[in-house]
Amino acid sequence: MSLHEPVSAAEGVPFFTPKQILRAGTAVVPQPDGKEIPKLFQPLKVRGFSLQNRIGLAPMCQYSANAKFEATPWHVVHYGEIIKRGPGLSYTEATSVSPEGGLSPQDLAIFNDEQAKKLKDVVDFVHSQNQHIGIQLAHGGRKASGLPLYEHLEKVADESVGGWPEKVVGPSPIPHRPQGSLPTPKELSVSDIKRIVKEFGSAAKRAVEISGFDIIQIHGAHGYLINNFYSPLSNKRTDDYGGSFENRIRLLLEIIDEVRANIPEDFPLSLRISASDNSVDDVASWTIEDSVKLAPLVIARGVDIIAISSGGNDSSARARTPFDSVHADFAKAVKSAVGDTGLVSCAGSLKTATAANKYIEDGAFDIAEFGRAFLKNPALVNQFADELGVRINNPRQLEWAFHTDRNQMIEAITEAAHKVAALELNK
Repeated sequence: MSLHEPVSAAEGVPFFTPKQILRAGTAVVPQPDGKEIPKLFQPLKVRGFSLQNRIGLAPMCQYSANAKFEATPWHVVHYGEIIKRGPGLSYTEATSVSPEGGLSPQDLAIFNDEQAKKLKDVVDFVHSQNQHIGIQLAHGGRKASGLPLYEHLEKVADESVGGWPEKVVGPSPIPHRPQGSLPTPKELSVSDIKRIVKEFGSAAKRAVEISGFDIIQIHGAHGYLINNFYSPLSNKRTDDYGGSFENRIRLLLEIIDEVRANIPEDFPLSLRISASDNSVDDVASWTIEDSVKLAPLVIARGVDIIAISSGGNDSSARARTPFDSVHADFAKAVKSAVGDTGLVSCAGSLKTATAANKYIEDGAFDIAEFGRAFLKNPALVNQFADELGVRINNPRQLEWAFHTDRNQMIEAITEAAHKVAALELNK
């Protein structure tokens, strides 16, 4: 390819968009000012692929699925607008593996092939931009069948609005809120537990083979089914899935094994956990000490990234402070437990690139994830690059906008075009 040949088109989408040879979000090497690239913008290897930076788009529910729990053009636009700009690691929202496991009637699901095909539309656009995207597989447990967040916080969706409150399940018949604003779950039988484990595996297989996702995250946090099982606050069973620490984590370990068995060996796997229930001291609950004990066990079973969050399982839990680094200490404890055997990501109201970079530089965690910040600003990667003084590659259609004068603009566009030509020539 020379600079005078037609622009190459991206593959995999039914419309023209230029091929993105230089992945957006990648730091330019060397930097124009000769400075070292901050670790937040350094690449990171995760089993089967490399992240171009350590910035993650955390899963954030959009409550925009159709009546069949399928992705719509909203999801293509929403995820495409953020991911085309280059966060190194990105996930869709919680996507249910079971008919009864959705968080609301407006949530995504992947318990059948048609749902997986609709998700492929999202994946195809992201891939056309030379980016990666992961899916978060979930089962809502005792918090399933809720209203979407834009309607009400923690209120049941009944049958009149497409909900299924009579089918909500959990490890024990204990509602999330004793006041009765959410349903009392039916206690799962062992056969139903085994069914759900298989459903996680089947969903993972669809995500890889039909949708084409690049990484899978198992949602084990925020008061959903897996969290319900490993926390003694919500699990009062007396069989092999309750009681001891080993029994309460059994469901999680079985799900990890089942998912791993249904994805390629080189396919990355992430696990999100609530590092603590954040309960008051005299309540038997899940603690950071439990998470530190759990972490090496899940890494040994094939988890590549442990994503740290907290709370969501105890309706009377304490608020975590300070709000701008709410989970950093939890992430640091888990990272100390796994060392170089696994990666740790951290979400939870991180506000600045400077703070995130320092945590990563100090070894507290490996990847900084942002949820609300990306909802407020889809160009967060660019904001962080500006904050840290890092020059990054941008989508070809947008590159010119990041330069202050005409000569700089021409120089940057020409430089990028020559890099593209060289890469195409060397294929």
